[in-house]
Amino acid sequence: MGSQEDIPVGIIGASGYGGVQLVRLLLEHPQVQLAYLGGNSSAGRPFVELYPHLGFKQDLKVESIDLENVVERTKVVFLALPNGLAAEIAPTLVERGCKVLDLSADYRFANLDTYEDWYGTKRQDRDLAATAVYGLPEIYRQAITTAQLVGCPGCFPTASLLALAPLLKQGLIEPNSAIIDAKTGTSGGGRQAKTHLLLAEANDSIGPYGVAHHRHTPEIEQISSDLAGQEVTVQFTPHLAPMTRGILATVYATMRDPGLVREDLITIFSAFYRKAPWVKVLPSSTYPYTKWAYGTNLCYLGIEVDQRTGRVIVISAIDNLMKGQAGQAVQCLNLIMGWPETLGLPELTFYP
Repeated sequence: MGSQEDIPVGIIGASGYGGVQLVRLLLEHPQVQLAYLGGNSSAGRPFVELYPHLGFKQDLKVESIDLENVVERTKVVFLALPNGLAAEIAPTLVERGCKVLDLSADYRFANLDTYEDWYGTKRQDRDLAATAVYGLPEIYRQAITTAQLVGCPGCFPTASLLALAPLLKQGLIEPNSAIIDAKTGTSGGGRQAKTHLLLAEANDSIGPYGVAHHRHTPEIEQISSDLAGQEVTVQFTPHLAPMTRGILATVYATMRDPGLVREDLITIFSAFYRKAPWVKVLPSSTYPYTKWAYGTNLCYLGIEVDQRTGRVIVISAIDNLMKGQAGQAVQCLNLIMGWPETLGLPELTFYP
């Protein structure tokens, strides 16, 4: 694949925040044709009714989910569905030759027992799930290029793992010492009405949720264990912050070599991500703000070493809807198709 012809692409679950980000990106992608939008609750409605600001750019309708129709009209399908639904759809699509990029948690786990424990859903597609590739290009780039099915990471795991990967891969930290303190914008909770996401509830306030049992914890631990070559546990606490978009993850871990200084870590991180166009390692004494990544597929990493406590501190900032969701899925599409990793993805934020 990778010819100059536009590749027909479909989105199932196009009406949510992840779906509309995909629509925006794919409409402006120079190598794809957005050929199908599918959904349940919004089936039969013109997409312009859901998102009027995109009406000048497209005239697609959201269609009921008919997999025979999907495979006839598309070669690549993005699944932007609630957890548990992709597992019912992906087997048919893959069997019929479509490339599938799933934005839910369904295909992120190498061990489906872990998925069933944390998500409470029994799975019948274990053989297919075993073929899925975890869609974090900075770690699994080569595997993604030949994948038929990609399980795109969650937003918190993306920010956390990009901060942890060089430390674990190079054996620089005590592997079970990592503490992740993370903040997210309200768009991470989706478009459906929820009391805690109302302006009056979320504005002028910040608070934790999912303390000690958030579903992204086993996902972070799975990839961390792979990187470290041993079982790893992490302490992960997410917080809801009064902003629309963004993830800020501050990662603390105990250094194995207390003699390493900040400049050493910056050199190690820069070398680790030298072929990763979407990761920007910041210079000494510079720490990222979520607004820097707003609307882009970038991850900014700021690094500090506290000689007094013997800990490294890595601060990671991404846009949860872009590098944490739709942008990363398009990055994976580019790799699968043999296109440049940056194709069709925004690099510059709207600032301020």
